[in-house]
Amino acid sequence: MKFQGSTGYTQMNNPFTKYCGCEGACNCGSDCSCGMCSRCSNSPIKKADPRRTIGKGKNFNKANSTGRGAAAGGGMTKKGVREYRRNNPGSKLRTAVTTDPKKLKRGSKAWKRRRSFCARSKSWKSKRGLAARRRWNC
Repeated sequence: MKFQGSTGYTQMNNPFTKYCGCEGACNCGSDCSCGMCSRCSNSPIKKADPRRTIGKGKNFNKANSTGRGAAAGGGMTKKGVREYRRNNPGSKLRTAVTTDPKKLKRGSKAWKRRRSFCARSKSWKSKRGLAARRRWNC
């Protein structure tokens, strides 16, 4: 059995090499015939989307330097959170706590969540980070 890396160099018994275990040859010329080859165009393996926050299919609010609360932007939209949770079963991702801190009951779950976010995001200095902090009323 032959293990094959992406550079063409082969190493026997490498525990870190991804190999499906097929004995035949794939359409692309690799040793895989199960259709799970990452080099094939017909492969069901999909490459991950590049990490972007804007553009088609990305559901993030634009960073707005003048807004407060939900108008500040800098976070995911409700639609984006629903899509993320659908794509990642078991996820507990939620939208920002945009309620005015004076209206939150001290010790409530939302109050604790907001306080925790504000504490861990103190060092965020980018445009998006500052917008997110404004949105959470930090």
